[in-house]
Amino acid sequence: MRFFRSLLCTALLLTPVTAQAEADVSDLFRDGTFGGQIRYRYEYVDQNGPTPVARDAKASTARLNLNFKTGSWKGLSGFIEGQRVQHLGDDSFNSTVNGKTAYPIVADPQSTELNQAWINWQPLSGLDFKAGRQAVNHDGQRFVGSVDWRQNDQTLDAVSVSFRHKDVLQASYGYIWNVNRIFSEKHPNGDLDAKSHWLRISHQWAPWLDTAAYGYFLDFDETPALSSASLGLRATGSKDLGDGLKVRYEAEYARQRDHANNPARYTEDYKHFAAYADFRTFSFGGGYEVLGGDGSASFQTPLATLHKFNGWADKFLTTPTSGLRDGYIHASFKPTSPVKWIQKPEAALTWHDYRGDSGGADYGSETNLSLSATFALPEGAPLKSVQGLIKYADYTAEDAPYTDTKKLWLQLNFPF
Repeated sequence: MRFFRSLLCTALLLTPVTAQAEADVSDLFRDGTFGGQIRYRYEYVDQNGPTPVARDAKASTARLNLNFKTGSWKGLSGFIEGQRVQHLGDDSFNSTVNGKTAYPIVADPQSTELNQAWINWQPLSGLDFKAGRQAVNHDGQRFVGSVDWRQNDQTLDAVSVSFRHKDVLQASYGYIWNVNRIFSEKHPNGDLDAKSHWLRISHQWAPWLDTAAYGYFLDFDETPALSSASLGLRATGSKDLGDGLKVRYEAEYARQRDHANNPARYTEDYKHFAAYADFRTFSFGGGYEVLGGDGSASFQTPLATLHKFNGWADKFLTTPTSGLRDGYIHASFKPTSPVKWIQKPEAALTWHDYRGDSGGADYGSETNLSLSATFALPEGAPLKSVQGLIKYADYTAEDAPYTDTKKLWLQLNFPF
């Protein structure tokens, strides 16, 4: 039903244009392109509780995305994408819908879904109206993201209008009536009915100063504890200092309060600052992120790509009620490949220290390690390349309720 509402909305946009059509509508399909990916992943989880988790999880899954993007006709264009997530072998993990609660969670349920289906209308250069099911990623995805790390994407049934001027000034507004979450439609919370809004404006003043102001007003009737209103400011930039040295930074502040039918009454802050120095093939830096909490309620970002933040072990997908302080350091190395068929090799290491924002809790520490590269395939092969990734997370707990957790991922991605 939710998707039919999405189709109806897009049809309403399309109808007045097609009624006056004079050009050849076949341009939409003749100039269209097909694409997609096949992504295989093996995920291993060693988690010391809490009860009843008593076994290691071993998940072997594959994702198939198939999509078609139309050409443009009178400013109209469209996109449609289907997604299949398939379990390979024995389901020795808790997918959140397979009933295997004795295993740790690997949130990749087997499913077949319409991942995206939207229509875009551009009546003027730089002005776009979009309606339908769509992947939305804002800034660093701290507040809104498509969670592409999981095999099943998070997409939004939404309408939006955006304006862009010379890649310097951007503004957008969107209304969300449904959130298609990573748990698939089989999960009772796989879809969230919403009456939510976003408003965002950004301006690039110089290469070293790009600013954004935003507001997210989330209203969920079925899960009112996730309803909130957030207002924030973000600044990013970089400066080339010569001789292969460049510095980068990002700084962000937001204030969140309860909204709509949220039963809690709270006001909490979000703060984040990070700085990096890039020297030729090396990069080193760190940051400090604070999600406020007073012991009864805390700063939450339910639409974020949460795996990107606070460690890959995913221990803090929900912010503790006492809040979270995450201090981290990061180093990476991007060597020059000795052979043409190995491209973009990279090794990265990040270490986190977690504390409560209030109450003095010590939530432990975590080490993240990744190795990645793209491998070019021979001419004449059906695919141009394959992307390889190895990731490892080692979380050491201190105070309850968190427990020691180790995770390993082996991944191959075949884009086409």
